[in-house]
Amino acid sequence: MFLTMNRFKVRLGQEDAFETVWKTRDSQLKAVPGFVAFHLMKGDENPDAGYRLYASHTLWASRDAFEAWTKSEAFRQAHRGAGTHADIYLGPPELEVFDSVQHLAAEDA
Repeated sequence: MFLTMNRFKVRLGQEDAFETVWKTRDSQLKAVPGFVAFHLMKGDENPDAGYRLYASHTLWASRDAFEAWTKSEAFRQAHRGAGTHADIYLGPPELEVFDSVQHLAAEDA
C-alpha cells in the first residue's frame, strides 16, 4: 500500500467554503486503477496563527498506481481550477507520501 497526504492550513472562517469545494468536486478517483480509499480529515484550530488544519489521505495499491494517476487525464480534470480558491488557504498544501511497512485491520474490515 501507498499513502499520500496533503496538509492544508485553511483560514479561520473559511472552513465551510473549503469543505464545500472538496465535497462538490469531481475527483474521478473511484474509476482510477489502483485507487483504494480517500479521507478528508478536519483538525484543530490554531487561533494564534489564524488557521484550521485539514488533511487529505489517499490510499493506493502501489506507488506506481499513484504516479500513473498524477499523469492521467483524470488527475488533470480533478485539479482543474484548483488555484481559484487560493484565498481560503494560508499557503500551498504540503504533500507527504508514505510506503506501507505494516498493516493491521479490524476483524471485520
